[in-house]
Amino acid sequence: MDRAQKEKVVDELGQIFESSGVVVVAHYAGLTVAEMQDLRARMREAGGSVRVAKNRLAKIALEGKPCASMATLLTGMTVLAYSEDPVAAAKVAEGFAKDNSKFEILGGAMGETALDRAGVKAVSEMPSREELIASIVGCIGAPAANIAGAIGAPASNIASILSTIEERAEAA
Repeated sequence: MDRAQKEKVVDELGQIFESSGVVVVAHYAGLTVAEMQDLRARMREAGGSVRVAKNRLAKIALEGKPCASMATLLTGMTVLAYSEDPVAAAKVAEGFAKDNSKFEILGGAMGETALDRAGVKAVSEMPSREELIASIVGCIGAPAANIAGAIGAPASNIASILSTIEERAEAA
């Protein structure tokens, strides 16, 4: 890599560190190409990405960024998993780590907050943005359905009473 390429990588990493809701750092030594492709596919499906970069360049990119405290995690063969959704990358990384013992999560960052291994696990157990939206919509929709049912119930009761009266009148 020449200097211009390195500067480009540092800029790209800087954008990743600034725009991501969560960044997870993990060791990937011993993973096969197929396993890395599987990780990338899972991450893409969840709306995140995976990036392997030189630790030295990543540390330079971290300077002055809110998540600069995670620079200490960048040792050895590291991979960065990141997403705009503050939960997606952590969920995928945790799931992948359960399936692959060679994928070892070291920690990460969520905004200015540095995360250790337990912190990444805690973030991965939080509901995602989509799950939160679905539960909010469910909460908002339930009262409306109850109101519609309550409004409709008297009308159906009146209709059944009228039909019963009609049947009695016809029978008499």
